[in-house]
Amino acid sequence: MAQYETIRSVGVGARAQIDEGLRAHMNKVYGLMSVAMLVTAGVAWSVGTSEGLISLLRDPATGAMTILGWVVMFAPLAMVFAFGALINRLSAAAAQLFFYTFAAVMGLSLSWIFLAFTNTSIAQTFLITSIAFAGLSLYGYVTKRDLSGMGTFLMMGLIGLIVAMVVNIFLASSALAFAISVIGLLIFAGLTAYDTQKIKTDYIAHAQAMDQEWLAKSAIMGALNLYLDFINMFMFLLQFMGNRE
Repeated sequence: MAQYETIRSVGVGARAQIDEGLRAHMNKVYGLMSVAMLVTAGVAWSVGTSEGLISLLRDPATGAMTILGWVVMFAPLAMVFAFGALINRLSAAAAQLFFYTFAAVMGLSLSWIFLAFTNTSIAQTFLITSIAFAGLSLYGYVTKRDLSGMGTFLMMGLIGLIVAMVVNIFLASSALAFAISVIGLLIFAGLTAYDTQKIKTDYIAHAQAMDQEWLAKSAIMGALNLYLDFINMFMFLLQFMGNRE
């Protein structure tokens, strides 16, 4: 693989420096992701357990989404595309603030789960997702197998998945919803390993330049990708494991 050739092409001292820098980089990625997860969880729980706040997003009598609820539902997707387009124009500090703002908006969009599922099943699903995510991310980090080949396949599957999810909002097909959950879980499981390896290889490819601004933005983008992998795995697992209220 290209990244290992890059490492072998430098001296022992430089190689040790790259290894140390990679560990620090990965720790930053996981740290940023963890803070974003806490922001999302805090917002989702605060809104989801407040009758006054959740009523702004869903009608208390029918459970149907309000206009604001629809806006909040699609806002995270719009913000992801905006973040990708603006990342090169933002400073590292602004990019990090954008990331945490996105995490808060995601928390709003997920607040409904506290109405639909029991707190115990949400906690259990979160724990299982954490264990699965850790194993998949570790595999992506340590494996010597090049996972880049499956990246295009997974992204094509993701686009198809998003289209199917939007269509099913109007069809409300339980069979299609089940298929979406199964396929979505597999896609984001694969993306967890793929994204972890990509974060690692991108760092190694740019390590000798030591562009601190690029490294900071790269860590934020990597954290965003892994955050999305985790959130989506959690939501798809919740469809299988969550006990309805």
